[in-house]
Amino acid sequence: MFGAREEHEPRDPMKAAQGGMRNVLPKRFYAAVSVELRQGLWHLLLDGKVARTPARQPLAVDNEAIAAAIADEWQAQDSQISPATMPLTRLVNAAIDGVRDADVPVREEIVRYAGSDLICYRAETPRELAERQCAIWDPLLAWTREALGADLKPANGIIHVTQPPQALTRIAEAVAAIAAPVPLAALSAATTISGSAVIALALAHGRLDADAAWQASSVDEDYQASVWGTDDEAVFRQANRRRDFGAAALALASSRARAS
Repeated sequence: MFGAREEHEPRDPMKAAQGGMRNVLPKRFYAAVSVELRQGLWHLLLDGKVARTPARQPLAVDNEAIAAAIADEWQAQDSQISPATMPLTRLVNAAIDGVRDADVPVREEIVRYAGSDLICYRAETPRELAERQCAIWDPLLAWTREALGADLKPANGIIHVTQPPQALTRIAEAVAAIAAPVPLAALSAATTISGSAVIALALAHGRLDADAAWQASSVDEDYQASVWGTDDEAVFRQANRRRDFGAAALALASSRARAS
């Protein structure tokens, strides 16, 4: 695979906060799921009681659409609660427990991704892959330059290329404009899953929808699958990543709609 996605180990608080979901009770312990506006935040209620994050904070957001989508995840659980099928709940838990009081390292990590962004590292061969990358990624670089003022430089191969400091400054400014905690947590998730701060920012700004952003992040994988095929494990991993990416895209779209 071409790109720098695997060079990164997340250093922000989200990873630790997300890990707390492993302690969720395995059996469904509630019957009714609802949301209620209290003190300006939409709270998730289970049998009329406020649900809480792994750190025991109220599971509450300022966006009704996101709250409703979280409620749908809880309502869809069967006899057991499966955190893997609740990507938006996990994202919001991470936002509340890991991002709300520590947004600076999250923002810095996103900018670090931009310094070795997936879409800046191009294959020279095979020709078909190189052409696919250019067709999908070049318009994103153009958008980044025109909309954000960040002129990121593409390169052939996987040798690290240092991006212009001014370009990274413009990326940092764009990231700074994303509100914490939930939109920022979603931007961080979209960045780490895709390996690209540019794709995540294009998603946040509405330049790409969820499907187009996922396609942009999966150019290499899709090409490899077309040549070599896939196995069940790879399909399973990709489906999980797509589900988590979809939750981040939903949170960003809902936040953008609320702000407009």
